[in-house]
Amino acid sequence: MDPWIVAILIALASLAAGFGLQVLVSSVGLHTAKREAKALVEEAEQEAEAIRRQGGIDAQSESLKVREAFEETTRDRRDEITALEERIRQREAKIDSKRESLDEKEAVLDRKVREAEARRAACEQKDGELEQAHEQLVDRLHQVSGLSPDDARRTLLDELETTVRGEMGALIRGRYQEAEEMADQQAKKVVTLAIQRYAGSQAGSIMSSSVPLPNDKMKGRIIGRNGRNIRALEAATGVNILVDDTPEAVLISGFDPVRREVARQALEQLIADGRIHPARIEEVVQQVDRDMDETIRSAGEDAAYAAGIQGVDPALYPVLGRLRFRSSYAQNVLDHSVEVAHIMATMASELGLDPAIARRVGLFHDIGKAVDHEVDGGHAVIGGDLIRRHGEAEIVSNAVAAHHQDVEAQSLYASLATSADALSGARPGARSETTDMYVKRLEKLEQIASGFEGVEHSYAIQAGREIRVLVNPATIDDDAATVLARDLCAAIEAEMQYPGHIRVTVIRETRSVEYAK
Repeated sequence: MDPWIVAILIALASLAAGFGLQVLVSSVGLHTAKREAKALVEEAEQEAEAIRRQGGIDAQSESLKVREAFEETTRDRRDEITALEERIRQREAKIDSKRESLDEKEAVLDRKVREAEARRAACEQKDGELEQAHEQLVDRLHQVSGLSPDDARRTLLDELETTVRGEMGALIRGRYQEAEEMADQQAKKVVTLAIQRYAGSQAGSIMSSSVPLPNDKMKGRIIGRNGRNIRALEAATGVNILVDDTPEAVLISGFDPVRREVARQALEQLIADGRIHPARIEEVVQQVDRDMDETIRSAGEDAAYAAGIQGVDPALYPVLGRLRFRSSYAQNVLDHSVEVAHIMATMASELGLDPAIARRVGLFHDIGKAVDHEVDGGHAVIGGDLIRRHGEAEIVSNAVAAHHQDVEAQSLYASLATSADALSGARPGARSETTDMYVKRLEKLEQIASGFEGVEHSYAIQAGREIRVLVNPATIDDDAATVLARDLCAAIEAEMQYPGHIRVTVIRETRSVEYAK
């Protein structure tokens, strides 16, 4: 046989044997695998059952927990709802109670409204009845009294005026006493302290000046040949030179104090020089006239220093210095201004005001008198405008302008200036008046007082500082006397001008006189 065929057959036989063996092995493995798979399936089923049983237990436990939480939440919510329902029931009960109370109040209000309507109707009815009764009574009174309505009205008004006037007098007297008790002590303290703390000297300025001479022969030299020297001196100075029998003195008379002072100084220099003739007189007068400007300025500066003020515009010194040669009722105006400045400063300190401002107001309060012959208007307003233009504060210029009530005062310094001005001029020895003016003022004072009804006698005493009025006690009672004193003060203030103040004293006395026989 062919070896190739044998080899092929052997190969096929080997292949068949291998395949059979493989099938056998596979059969045995498949069986084993099935057993293993079955075991695995059973094991998996057991595990699944165990897991299912465990899951059921866990789910049941979780379900119980959820149920318990839900029940707890539900129970809390139920409690809240129950509490809320209880509050709502309580609130409804309160609302019901309030509604019942409002209903009761409404009923009471309705009842009161009805009662008020009834009362108003009754009042209207009574008003009608009273009006009718009033008309009947008025007609009856007219018939009984025989007076017309106008006459009755006038009579009633007269009686009412008399009654009110008496009550007004009592009220005024009571208020005066109360005000005096409250203010008298403090006012006396301030004014007295101001006067005591300032003790300035007062030099009276008159209308003439006296020039001492070394001997009586000098009078002849002053007169000169045929009077040429004295005529030249009078022509150069504008004053009158009086050479009389007064030993070793001549008198210079003139209304202008500056001219009088120029003449005095010029005459003193001529006497000292010894050369007295018209040419020399004219030369000396011109020199003294030029020096007078510096004298006036120096007087203004000295016054400011004496008053204790600083920061004054230099242009005000010459104006202020002119007051050295100005007088008011023989009181030197510049000395008076310095005195007022000190009094105002003291009063301002006592009243809690600024003494520095008070000093400035006091010093400048009469500065307008230095230029009032050049400008129209009152010296107070002129002075206020003048110092305002030279840099003084508004409070100072207003107080100066208002110290005589010519303008409205904006501060208390104007009132202080008025008071200090009156105190300086009214104190004893400060001012003098001519006899004619003095007598006329006293006559005018008594005339005003005697013009009032019920006044029997009036006497001006204390140099015109007091007016005493004696009244008829049958026509003037105590309350009317108080009113009379006020009315008399108002009349004096309106009709008279005077320094200081005038005291009005109304005297009422009742005398009973009988004679024993």
